[in-house]
Amino acid sequence: QGRMSRPTPPSYKTRNWPAYNEALKRRGSLTIWFDPSMSWEATPTGKRGRQADYSDAAIQTCLTMKGDGRPENGPVDRFQP
Repeated sequence: QGRMSRPTPPSYKTRNWPAYNEALKRRGSLTIWFDPSMSWEATPTGKRGRQADYSDAAIQTCLTMKGDGRPENGPVDRFQP
């Protein structure tokens, strides 16, 4: 009863698409090079059940890029979108 409703966030409409596209290009890009010898596919374990799709190295690489690979890393060390 005593709760206030949240205000609606403002919505922004892009009206100048060429300028918006140029601004996105100016943000920069990130190029990542992977070692071609790294195995992305998991090797069969020979055990019953569903086999893994990706290797442990591939999963660890993705988690490290996301920022969850090492818990001691703070938000400053992570890639920000």
